[in-house]
Amino acid sequence: MTEPTPTVNMDKLVSLCRRRGFIFPSSEIYGGLSGCWDYGPLGVELKRNVKEAWWQSIVQQRDDVVGLDASILMHPDVWRASGHVSGFSDPLVECKECHLRFRDDHLEGDRCPSCGGELMEARLFNLMFKTSIGPVENEAATVFLRPETAQGMFVNFQNVATTTRKQLPFGIAQIGKSFRNEITTGNFIFRSREFEQMEMEFFVKPGSDDEWFEYWVEERRNWYTDLGISPENLRLRPHGADELAHYAKYCSDIEYLFPMGWSELEGITNRADFDLKQHTEHSGKSLEYHDDAAGERYFPFTIEPAAGVDRAALAFLLDAYTEEPDKDETRVLLRLHPKLAPVKVAVLPLSRKENLASFARDVHADIRRTITSQYDDTQSIGRRYRRQDEIGTPLCVTIDFDSMEDKRVTIRERDTMGQIRVPVDGLSAVLAAKLAGEDIFVLPPGGEVWKNAGG
Repeated sequence: MTEPTPTVNMDKLVSLCRRRGFIFPSSEIYGGLSGCWDYGPLGVELKRNVKEAWWQSIVQQRDDVVGLDASILMHPDVWRASGHVSGFSDPLVECKECHLRFRDDHLEGDRCPSCGGELMEARLFNLMFKTSIGPVENEAATVFLRPETAQGMFVNFQNVATTTRKQLPFGIAQIGKSFRNEITTGNFIFRSREFEQMEMEFFVKPGSDDEWFEYWVEERRNWYTDLGISPENLRLRPHGADELAHYAKYCSDIEYLFPMGWSELEGITNRADFDLKQHTEHSGKSLEYHDDAAGERYFPFTIEPAAGVDRAALAFLLDAYTEEPDKDETRVLLRLHPKLAPVKVAVLPLSRKENLASFARDVHADIRRTITSQYDDTQSIGRRYRRQDEIGTPLCVTIDFDSMEDKRVTIRERDTMGQIRVPVDGLSAVLAAKLAGEDIFVLPPGGEVWKNAGG
């Protein structure tokens, strides 16, 4: 079978993100900071929508998962117990000529990929950032910026189990910032030093873990395709025994076909009972689960789906990026799922004349109460359509001079460029239904709006 090839050039997406206000280099006026990025007005909305879609799927629409927001700074013994202090390292090599540093396992050959110089021997480099608590910098005051959100959920296992009275199986979910002093960053926001994670620890009775592992692999893959990722751009890659983390019983990566090739989008890991046992041993506080029904005490096994917000956002952008011919030009659009689109509806008056503009602003004021929308009256209507297509806006509402007479507006769809004319009364409900994927049509002569309910 022929392997698919990436269809989107990363440079084109980076250009669009910069031009339209999705993502900027961090500290750009000072020359930038490698591996760090700022999300602009549209990018921050996209990220919020990705996180909201994940939270709804993982927490709000389930009875067996609850949320947590653990501190970024934790007691340093947390990271000693988890193995991060002694083992969270990558092999680092440095060029003797240009002094650039690279991960040894990412290099081909024994020469510097930048200048061709000789490389020093590899040495281990811990990826955690250190900082200090209090006014005096010393070893006793040293803490770490967390490299993952998972440990906050493990150390709070008993707190959550006691306060929520949840019985196994149940999960704890968290979205939050993590920090890794990556040796090699690159590929836009794919690998950075400051990033955001969406992680969940699902605690199950030993013996049921294999079944739950398969369940969560399928659930997580479906989440991406339900939000518009093409199935042919996703694949599942189980880890071989030689690449499993020391704590892992199984691990499978959901990989996406990025422009640089197949790379990890999300990992689902069976962590067995490693973490709860480690924190019990190091803290002296038992994290065993008391199974009242069975009259047993044991350490639950943990299934961990761990996704990056930034990588997910990048995958959604890449998969949505489309170029198609439009007369003598090329139309660029982002076919983002309506749940993810930064702007759901754009209101576009044909003229800035005060009477029309006033009517259009009233329409926009009504829409924006329930739908994320944007008002745009600059340049020609064609240019405004193209601008909204490029930022992924699913629907545009065009208001012309007839609108003030017949109290109707035109809804234009991003993907098909199809248009329907509907009454202003009930417009927000029509837009909400269309964004939810319901069929809408208008029956003349009365102009009543109908929803297709199957008959």
